[in-house]
Amino acid sequence: MDRRLTIGVLTGAFLGLFCIAGVGLRIGFAGNELFLFSMWYNRVVMGLLIGLAGGLRIVDSEYNVFLRGLLLGLVVTTAITLTSEFRDWPSFFAGVAYGVIIDWVATRYS
Repeated sequence: MDRRLTIGVLTGAFLGLFCIAGVGLRIGFAGNELFLFSMWYNRVVMGLLIGLAGGLRIVDSEYNVFLRGLLLGLVVTTAITLTSEFRDWPSFFAGVAYGVIIDWVATRYS
């Protein structure tokens, strides 16, 4: 497996743990297990997508990593926000930020 892809997926899985904690504290852990798992899985998928998008150029500058992460994070986190009927807005904004973090980490360490 490609190093960037591995780093992206692992970073997404790690950040997904923070999503489980944050969302669980806001809406409760009991009775929301499937939703919490879905939040974690969404971050893993985000890491997968960002890991695969290493060659994607959005702008021709050093800011490409940040813009690419922001846009891909926005696309992936919008999916769970829409399908969860907008249950948790803070996780939406966290997902956008996590996209930038995942892309930066994957680019930096691959």
